[in-house]
Amino acid sequence: MSKLLQEYTTIVVGPDDTNYLVRTYGLERLDGTWIGWIEFHPTDLSKPVLKTEQETSQPNLMDLEYWATGLEPVYFEGAFERSHAKE
Repeated sequence: MSKLLQEYTTIVVGPDDTNYLVRTYGLERLDGTWIGWIEFHPTDLSKPVLKTEQETSQPNLMDLEYWATGLEPVYFEGAFERSHAKE
């Protein structure tokens, strides 16, 4: 089950002017390492949630949480471009 790491105050605006809330999530793998990704949740609930593929791999949850705290708004812009709708 995925774990919410952080919700940010940054709002990303899509090309259609939809506002997206930014959140990072993590998941523990079978070998005990963790992966992290970014999700973009639209304020217009008729729009799909967008998510990136794996953005990072960390040896433990503490390091993954640290990764999530260091992300800047400019990183989210690039991640938004890499994101795609959840199926």
